[in-house]
This record gives sequence, structure tokens and C-alpha cells, in this order.
Amino acid sequence: MIPTRRSLLTGALGAAAATTATVAAHAGPRGPGNDISAGNHALIPETGSDDTARLQQEIDRAAHDRRPLQLPPGTFRTGPLKLHPGTVLLGAHGLTTLEFIGGNALIYAIDAANLRIENLILDGANRTLDADEDAALIRLTDCTSLTLANVTVRGSLANGITLTRCSGRITDCTISHALLAAIRSRDATGLDIAHNAISQCRNNGIQIWRTEPGDDGTLVTANRISHIQSKGGGTGQNGNGVNIFRAANVVISGNRITDCAYSAVRGNAASNIQIIANSAQRIGEVALYAEFGFEGAVIANNLVDGAATGISVTNFNEGGRLAVVEGNLIRNLHRREHEPVDKRGEGISVEADSIVAGNVVENAPTCGIMVGWGRYMRNVLVTHNLIRDTATGILISADAQAGSCLVSSNLIAETKNGAIRAMAFGQPEGPDLAAGRDDRQRISVSDNLVG
Repeated sequence: MIPTRRSLLTGALGAAAATTATVAAHAGPRGPGNDISAGNHALIPETGSDDTARLQQEIDRAAHDRRPLQLPPGTFRTGPLKLHPGTVLLGAHGLTTLEFIGGNALIYAIDAANLRIENLILDGANRTLDADEDAALIRLTDCTSLTLANVTVRGSLANGITLTRCSGRITDCTISHALLAAIRSRDATGLDIAHNAISQCRNNGIQIWRTEPGDDGTLVTANRISHIQSKGGGTGQNGNGVNIFRAANVVISGNRITDCAYSAVRGNAASNIQIIANSAQRIGEVALYAEFGFEGAVIANNLVDGAATGISVTNFNEGGRLAVVEGNLIRNLHRREHEPVDKRGEGISVEADSIVAGNVVENAPTCGIMVGWGRYMRNVLVTHNLIRDTATGILISADAQAGSCLVSSNLIAETKNGAIRAMAFGQPEGPDLAAGRDDRQRISVSDNLVG
């Protein structure tokens, strides 16, 4: 058959359509500023609009279809968004922003397992959130096996992220300028917090809390935490890089923590806490702290450069006992002369059932190591430490009701007020015990070298 003009035109149009369909099928997502398919519906940011309803519709549809929801580059202005079990919410890394316009939270979920949130910027825009202490831009409750990764959270007028009875991972996130804490976990059921950058928070960096004392087991590893203030006031509940309260078996390791108003790591009633191989600088009070009703603390191989006290294991009067303080380097301490009573300036202080071994303390204006406080001292071994350039090397409670202390094989050099002395509530008294015998049988001092 001889082709006609009409048949030629029809064939050309059909071929063009087929070519267009083939190109579209292989083109993949469009570039920044263009629309991207969210299911069968185009979802693009609309300047100045409230995108809450459209985003929630797509989240609901994606969860129903059991598929990830990929948001395109751009800024979506939205109120609270509810996530469902299995929700996977993804953005274009560094390019997709959810800007908060008000409500109880920006993202929330209750009893939703296997959540995954990645590559989003969550901007609280300093808009008001609920006033309760668990309020946050991301608020998740009873969510197991969650993943938050490469998420930026900023400008929250409460917490950045709050987790209640949750398990899973928070990794590689950047959280800044939160009015309360960057990350707040309560009653965790198996949580890893790792490789996050946290800064400019007004009360705490990371909080690991429990409603009642009990096993927690959260791992806080290799985070960078800086510039934590204490705007909420108090005597240590705020102003900390990592704050552990009533949570047992928590491990804090390999973190870089600087410029905190109170502590780099503060464990309160936190039994079996391990504070290992952290670096702390420019800390306002005690850098590494185990206090009040705890049993068991390992504080080892940390570096502290600049604090009012390097390490404190204290409150035997409240049941605080049983610790190993080993292999730490502590230097450049200061006294808080503006404080009426609690001035400190100590390298390491311990009270009960503890060993202090193999540490290096340099430049401590009160003492290198302080053992006990009044009658609160029992079974302390201080050995193989290097102490230099301190007011006094080692101070030991002189209270007649205090327990036993063994000080042996330490090297103490360049002390202004003696190498080893008894003390009453921080004030040295009596002769230098390193030079002679002490009448108190409960204190044994031997084989120390004084330079």
C-alpha cells in the first residue's frame, strides 16, 4: 500500500508520543524548583501557603500504600504532622525544609513502630509550643525501632526532639537553638544517640531521664556538644552537655563537649554509669559528675581541660558509692570565687568504695584529689596518680567518723600547701602526711614520692 500523507503524519505523531513516554519513564525526579511525584499527586511547596493539609494527606496515603514519601526541595510551611506506623519521610538533603507555623509539635507520633525520618530541615521559627517539659518540634511516644538521620532541627521554643518510651537511633543530626534541650529521652527502651552536632541550647544538650530509677541502657556516643546554657536556673539540673537522671546502665563515650554552664556529663542517681574517653573543655562547674543515689560508676580515659572540678563522685550521704576513676587527664582548673560556698578547684573528688588510679592532675588551685567530706568517706584507694602544680596534692577527711583510706605510690610535685594532708570540709589541717606517720589508724599513707 502506498503511504498517504495522513498515514505518515499519524505514524510520526505516534512515534513522538512513544519517545516522550520513554524519556519520561527514565528521567527520574525533576530538579530543584520543579514538582516531584508524591504517589500519584504532585506535591510542591507553595510560597506563603499553609501546606499542612496537603502534607498530611500525602503522609496518610504513603503509610496506607506502605511506601516512602519523598519530599522535593523547597520550604513547606506546616503545622503538626502525624506519622503512622512504618512511615518513611524523606527529604532532599539540605534542601527540604518544614517550617513550623504553630501547634503542639511539628512532627508527632504515638505507638508507631519503624518510623524513619531523614534528610529534612525542621525549622521551629521560634514559634510557641506547648509549655510542658516534653514539648518539642519532634515528639514521639511509644515508638519502637525508629530512625532519625541527617535531620536538622533548629529554632525550637521547647525541646528539639522528645522521645518517650522509645527505641531506635538518632544519628548524624544537627540540633541548635532549642529553648530547653536538644534531645530529651524519657524511659527509653533501647536507644542509640550518635554522631550528632548539638549547640546553642539554653538548658541542656542531651537528657536521658526516667520517671523512676531503673535500667535504661542508652548509648550516647561520638556527639559534638557545645555552648549549653543554664537559663532555667537551679544548681545543676540545667547547663549540662549530657544529663542522666535515674537512668541506669547508660554509656557516654567518645563525645566532644565544650562550653557548658555546669557539667559536660552529669549523672544524678544514675547507677552503673560509664563515662569513657570523652573530651571536655571550658566547663563551668564539675566536668564529669556522678552524684546522689547511685551505685556504680566507671569514669575512665577522659580529658578535661578547664573546669571548676574535673571529676566528682559524691553524695555518699544519699547512697552515692562504688566507683572506678582511672586514666583521666585533668588540667587547668579554677575556683569560682564569686560563689559564697561552693568554690571548688579540685581535680578529682570521691567519697565511698572507690579507687582512684593512674590519673594525671595538673594546675588545680584547691587540690589534686579530695577524699571524703566530713564523716562521709569509706574504703577509698588512691594509687599511682601523678599530681603536680596544685595548692595541695591530696586532701583526706579528718572527721573521726569517716572510714578508711589508703594512699600509696603516687607522684606529687610542686604543691604549695603540702603533698598529702588531712582536711576538715576542704580546709587543710595538721602536718604533711607524706612526711611522717599519722595517728589515725584509718588512714594509711605509704611509698609516695614528693618532688
